[in-house]
Amino acid sequence: MRARSALTFLTTLLLAVATFAASASPPVPLLWKVSDADSSVYLLGSFHLLKPGDYPLSADVDKAFGDAQALMFEIPPQEMASPALAMQMRQAGLRVDGTRLDDDLDPLLRQKLAGWFASDARSGKASGITPEMLQQFRPWLAGLMISVVGMQEQGLDPALGLDEHFASAAAAAGKPVAGLETGAQQIAFLAAMDRDEQLQFLAEALGDSEPGNHELETLHAAWRRGDAATLWTVMAAAMKRDYPKLYRHIDIDRNDAWVPQIERRLASPDRSTTLVVVGALHLLGSDGVVEKLRARGYRVERVCSACPGRKH
Repeated sequence: MRARSALTFLTTLLLAVATFAASASPPVPLLWKVSDADSSVYLLGSFHLLKPGDYPLSADVDKAFGDAQALMFEIPPQEMASPALAMQMRQAGLRVDGTRLDDDLDPLLRQKLAGWFASDARSGKASGITPEMLQQFRPWLAGLMISVVGMQEQGLDPALGLDEHFASAAAAAGKPVAGLETGAQQIAFLAAMDRDEQLQFLAEALGDSEPGNHELETLHAAWRRGDAATLWTVMAAAMKRDYPKLYRHIDIDRNDAWVPQIERRLASPDRSTTLVVVGALHLLGSDGVVEKLRARGYRVERVCSACPGRKH
């Protein structure tokens, strides 16, 4: 799942968590508090599809939401389930030159695609995806659709993702919300992938759907433990090594664009607190938002009552 991180950031359009067995205890949050002299920003690592057993959330997360006067997401909540956004994505991924998806694929990848339909025919039918439909799309959109079907097969529900949860909570509490980028910008990141990147994206989606692949379970277990090191290793480190161009495209470039926006929240004269909810990948590792803000001189602390030796 070396491109799992690529799928993760899109899961408002798609994205990407693995949830396995329900647990009696709340997940240990991937939550940081960034502060300057008079303002704070909470950074919460989200996965965008979850199961009922992933709730309730940690008291640390509930407190961060309570402290926040405003929330920010990858894209504005009003765009998350917008039919117009879905149409834009379809149009961006539609082939318009008379070619078919198979024309982009080598014999092995064509065989894997055919095998996916053979082994997941019931799921494909239930989702409305047919072989002929996928032939109309560019590899990135085909890979996205396959990934979403695979996650839904495991009982994952986008309506239960942290983004949807906090968007609804913010609306109920009357708290203003905003996006770090627009849905159109997210689609543009996908559409701008070159041919090799798109084929990697599709190959990884097919690989993740193979019987016996337990990487989603591994990711979910690590996410529930708040295990940033394992998530980084499984989600991103191999991708950064093996697919550096794709990694820069969907992670580093976007993180670099988000950091100034978060800094503007910290510089706000009203001394407010903001809760920022983004895909967990974007907070992890030396390229993540957490370390980028720490390097700029902000006070950064992990908020984790359940972590050994933590006071918060």
